[in-house]
Amino acid sequence: MAEAGRGPVYGDFRDPARAPGRSLIRVAAASISHVTRSRASGAHYSSEGALPFVPGIDGAGIGEDGRRVYFVLPEAPYGAMAESALVDDRRLLAIPDGLSDVAAAALAIPGMSSWAALVERAHLRAGETVLVNGATGASGRLAIQIARHLGAHKVIATGRRVESFDDLRRLGADVTIPLLPDRDALEQSLQREFQRGVDVVLDYLWGASAEALLIAAAKAGREGVPIRYLQIGSMGGTSIELPSAVLRSSALQLMGSGIGSIPFPSLLKAIRGVLESAPSAGFEIATKTLPLADVTKAWALDTDSRIVLVP
Repeated sequence: MAEAGRGPVYGDFRDPARAPGRSLIRVAAASISHVTRSRASGAHYSSEGALPFVPGIDGAGIGEDGRRVYFVLPEAPYGAMAESALVDDRRLLAIPDGLSDVAAAALAIPGMSSWAALVERAHLRAGETVLVNGATGASGRLAIQIARHLGAHKVIATGRRVESFDDLRRLGADVTIPLLPDRDALEQSLQREFQRGVDVVLDYLWGASAEALLIAAAKAGREGVPIRYLQIGSMGGTSIELPSAVLRSSALQLMGSGIGSIPFPSLLKAIRGVLESAPSAGFEIATKTLPLADVTKAWALDTDSRIVLVP
């Protein structure tokens, strides 16, 4: 990335040099995630902003000792979308047998988003009910699977693309709720589920759907019973209008989950949990693999599949 607001181009960049406590990783696969795009554009709250740089916050590769490793947050300005990256040794995880480099790169960040939220922030207990707002995207689909894996008794999924609902049910969703433009109808559907009991909400959208969810939770949630609401993504908008009575009249616990709200070692622990569980749990994520040389084309693609670049 040589210019803010423009996509990456394939070309030469100076090679990273070895440094104490850092390893040179030969990159085998690097994912283009929402966080990668947001940080590269400078829009993400964790963006560093210095130009030029190589984008890419994580990937899979071969360490200097020949082991297959997952790595995250390479040393700037060397990102993951390159032939090699310089990475702090504390940010390396072994990739388990039975998990390919491409799968590890595709699963780690979207899987971490729900694993960390459920374990580190919500402290999910076996038998609880989880609602995933925005479940038709890659992260939301993984959230359904991970919630089930971590012991959720019931999973409710919301989304705009109703043609995906059969697949969400196959992945473990018990109830699917379309995010209707009719606000009253949407709130009624949500209230029915909150009356039955919802313990944790994982929100990947924010915006109008979050407003409807929070109001429905306040109106129909069980009196005095906490609902842990985890704000993870903002694909539906960056702000909401929240009436003060929603918080006064309910036991809602509204919190965020991400870089800054969770210590980095705990985020890394969540990624380890995802990677180590993936082979036996059979976590699924739709993946589209493209050559690194096609990075400009890959960056511009609009797809629900997780794009993974390979050298």
